[in-house]
Amino acid sequence: MKALSKRLRLLQTTLSRCCSGAASPPSVPAEPPSLLNLCHQRDLPRAMQALDSMERHGVKADAITYAELIKCCLAHGAVREGKRVHRHIFSNGYLPKTFLINTLLNMYVKFNLLEEAQVVFDEMPERNVVSWTTMISAYSSVKLNDRAMKLLVFMLREGVMPNMFTFSSVLRACEYLSDIKQIHSSILKVGLESDVFVRSALIDVYSKLGELLEALSVFKEMVTGDRVVWNSIIAAFAQHSDGDEALYLYKKMRRAGFPADQSTLTSVLRACTGMSLLELGRQAHVHVLKFDQDLILHNALLDMYCKCGSLEDAKFIFNRMVVKDVISWSTMIAGLAQNGFSLEALKLFDSMKVMGPRPNYITILGVLFACSHAGLVDDGWHYFRSMKNLYGIDPGREHYGCMLDLLGRAGKLDDMVKLIHEMNCKPDVVTWRTLLDACRAHRNVDLATYAAKEILKLDAEDTGAYVLLSNTYANSKMWNDVAEVRRTMRVKGIRKEPGCSWIEVDKQIHAFILGDKSHPQIDEISRQLNQFISRLTGAGYVPDTNFVLQDLEGEQREDSLRHHSEKLAIVFGIMSFPKEKTIRVWKNLRICGDCHIFAKLIAKLEQRHIVIRDPIRYHHFRDGVCSCGDYW
Repeated sequence: MKALSKRLRLLQTTLSRCCSGAASPPSVPAEPPSLLNLCHQRDLPRAMQALDSMERHGVKADAITYAELIKCCLAHGAVREGKRVHRHIFSNGYLPKTFLINTLLNMYVKFNLLEEAQVVFDEMPERNVVSWTTMISAYSSVKLNDRAMKLLVFMLREGVMPNMFTFSSVLRACEYLSDIKQIHSSILKVGLESDVFVRSALIDVYSKLGELLEALSVFKEMVTGDRVVWNSIIAAFAQHSDGDEALYLYKKMRRAGFPADQSTLTSVLRACTGMSLLELGRQAHVHVLKFDQDLILHNALLDMYCKCGSLEDAKFIFNRMVVKDVISWSTMIAGLAQNGFSLEALKLFDSMKVMGPRPNYITILGVLFACSHAGLVDDGWHYFRSMKNLYGIDPGREHYGCMLDLLGRAGKLDDMVKLIHEMNCKPDVVTWRTLLDACRAHRNVDLATYAAKEILKLDAEDTGAYVLLSNTYANSKMWNDVAEVRRTMRVKGIRKEPGCSWIEVDKQIHAFILGDKSHPQIDEISRQLNQFISRLTGAGYVPDTNFVLQDLEGEQREDSLRHHSEKLAIVFGIMSFPKEKTIRVWKNLRICGDCHIFAKLIAKLEQRHIVIRDPIRYHHFRDGVCSCGDYW
């Protein structure tokens, strides 16, 4: 009998050591040399063998040992073994402590077996705040928000007081402002509004619903003594394209003595990206260097350089990244395409298929964009038609949009109409506007009128439809129809957005608008512009008056082209920067053909590198050539 008891104690000790990594006590007989290392490595097979022996002899371990064994199953992703432990614990009428059942509950949640977790939860004789919070968090994580909210109500009815983790979890389940307000009120009642995680969650959820003022109010309620809260409010504004406020808050954070971490810098880079602040992005890059292996941060840095038009920096970052995920590859492919290097983008996609991760929805979008902006109709059709078979990706609205753009640029208007009617989603305003823009470019008045009518059915106040239709009529010299469209716009109070270009000089933004003479150096800029045009005219430049969309004559038509906003910004850049510095201009409307010609010629004449970003893409002008190959 003594020998049997000694054997059972040894089994329990073996189980405990296999799960927790404890060393053998001197009184236990020597075991195989490798077993100690296996125990330190959480040797699940040996642990389960020990559990089998204990079951055969009707022996129970202590709660701590079982908890370690459950964690061991979780670490190995061993669902079957975890369920065996569950059965063993509840065998022979044994009633485990609440903390051990909570450990089982957590195991099922981590295995994403929510039905099993719910069964365990429902059968618990006693549920504490950990039990409730585990289930609320589980349902919030999988977006079963109604269940999470109902559990909070039942929890309160049972008299269990939520803690900071409960509120942080349930806030993620809030879909409506009214829900947030109620939870916020409960947080104030229990005095948890100062908790770091609760405040951060409140800011995040208000931000998710676009309630930035509410988020800012939570932030300002008390002195912020934690970087987590700072990161939440900075991210809120960066994600909602309010880069100015995000960067202002970042400066306040630094002045308050908080160093930036990966989360902070990711938001700063997002703000710089949205505002195309390349120089500020480069300053942030210096701080990124200390987090050399952070993939998310380096993806944000890569995106910033691509979207700020600095391909040299983007390529440098991409090539030195030790680890690249699908976001890295997709960002670089899209960046090359948007900057006019479509063939290089497609070559990179070929490399990705060989050595990179499996392409996803966004990757194919970048590939189709590259085809569209290089006029590669056959290639575009190939990628579009094979994306489902090769990669299991169903075409989405954005993919159809790229294909329509590709066909429109190539003048294949009939194919565009056919594809619109074959789409697996209902055409929206953007779809019809793409067709209308193609009709304008290729002067198909009848189809343009049809497309405009479809747009106005969906949005009777759509400015773009009226402007594009007016431009289509103007391209065909149908001035009476132009006048009628503009009369309708006046009656409806619809105004065309004026063309605006801006450039950053000495950390200040200088904006130029056609006809606006408010810039303090406008007279000197105009004088320099006239001199450049005279020199270019002597070299063969002839203003392309096809881009004048008004019924004007001769010199009037040329004068209206002369002071387009991008020309003014380019000249101001030449006046302000040394020759070795790139001139970067941003524009709110698509660059016109005459300004495109002017930029190519002035880049060659002045030996400058000029980059213009319009809403669609970047144009890199150098040595009289544009990266778009004159196809845009």
